[in-house]
Amino acid sequence: MKHFKLLFLFSLILFSTIFPKQNNVYIGKVEGEIDLGLAPYVKRIISEAEKNNASIIIFKINTFGGRVDAATQIKDAILNSKIETVAFIDKRAISAGSLIALSCNKIVMVPGASIGATTVVDQTGKKQSEKVQSFMRSEMRATAERTGRRTDIAEGMVDERIMIDGLVDSTRLITLTAKEAIKYGIADTILTDIDAVLNYTGNSNAVVTELDINYGEKFVRFINNPIITSILMMIIMVGMFMEIKTPGWGVAGTASLIALALFFGSGYILELASIMDIIIFIIGVVFLILEIFVIPGFGIFGILGIVLIITGLFMGLIPDISLVETDALSTAVMQLAGSFVLSAVVVYFLAKTLPKTTMWNKLILNKGINTASGYAAKKEFKHLIGANGFALTDLRPSGTAIFNEKRYDVVSQGEYIEKGCKVEVIKVDGLKIVVKIIDE
Repeated sequence: MKHFKLLFLFSLILFSTIFPKQNNVYIGKVEGEIDLGLAPYVKRIISEAEKNNASIIIFKINTFGGRVDAATQIKDAILNSKIETVAFIDKRAISAGSLIALSCNKIVMVPGASIGATTVVDQTGKKQSEKVQSFMRSEMRATAERTGRRTDIAEGMVDERIMIDGLVDSTRLITLTAKEAIKYGIADTILTDIDAVLNYTGNSNAVVTELDINYGEKFVRFINNPIITSILMMIIMVGMFMEIKTPGWGVAGTASLIALALFFGSGYILELASIMDIIIFIIGVVFLILEIFVIPGFGIFGILGIVLIITGLFMGLIPDISLVETDALSTAVMQLAGSFVLSAVVVYFLAKTLPKTTMWNKLILNKGINTASGYAAKKEFKHLIGANGFALTDLRPSGTAIFNEKRYDVVSQGEYIEKGCKVEVIKVDGLKIVVKIIDE
């Protein structure tokens, strides 16, 4: 029995020597503009690599940069990875791309590649506030410290005031070539392609899995486009307005709910919107509904509801307000303002044109019924224009009023009118009698 165990152990060692276990290597791409939609992709790569016990993850980097908040999310995910990471800089890692590269355990650059120039600028290239620059300096310094690289050079990529002996003067940001990055301890080696990287890391015979952005991640990135989020906010607001103004539940309310789910759902995935932002928005909607259908007049609940709805939407457009870029903040303000203006235009357009469309005419009764049928109804109320009476019921905005000792179904111009108030007919449109309150 003892000999059998020794024989089995010897066979196991021999088998593992002849047929060594193959390593798994995962490859991801950090290319083009760095936006918030890239973060879920990087996190998925790391998660799958950890699940399958990969030996390394290689990130092919070729970018001019992008959003700081997106870069910090990606940086945090890489630093927290349980798998060794390698940044393979194919051409350039500029601005936010250099932060991502610094977060990897090893940095490999192709000949002629560059890394650096990490000062935070807006879309016009203008340098942003000192608060944002200070945040970026600390991020670069802390990341370099974590991965064992020179913190002064990392900080000098953000701040031109940092002086490095023999490299640059105090008027220029640090941007390193591949050879300079090797010399100053930022990069580990210079190689030409992925095969060379695999050989350098001891994974020449590894099973390589290259993951691309999937359809779900592409969709989230699409939703995060400023134009798309503005359209979603417009649909939310127009849908809510139309649903409140019309009886029952219809297409407008459904469209509003779908847009709401897409807006806050994608924002939550991208770490823009939080549960608190969603709760703020819902409370605002509840307050507004209470003001319209329960509480007479328009007061504190209505104002609070509108403020909370606007706040919820705005907070769903930006990350942590204390660390947000000025450019991202101004973009969020313009998105929200543009959505409100566009919503007002759409509501006005629908109010003017919808009743005249063929689709609308199919939904309402336009043709008269023959009097001989016994079901004819009076359609002419033109004689009531200018008539004074009083509200028999509360108008919210529809209700009943008395004119010339007769009851009529009426509607206000949108305002709440209490029972017993004097009203005047200002417009008649078919069976619709529009009234306004008479100021005594």
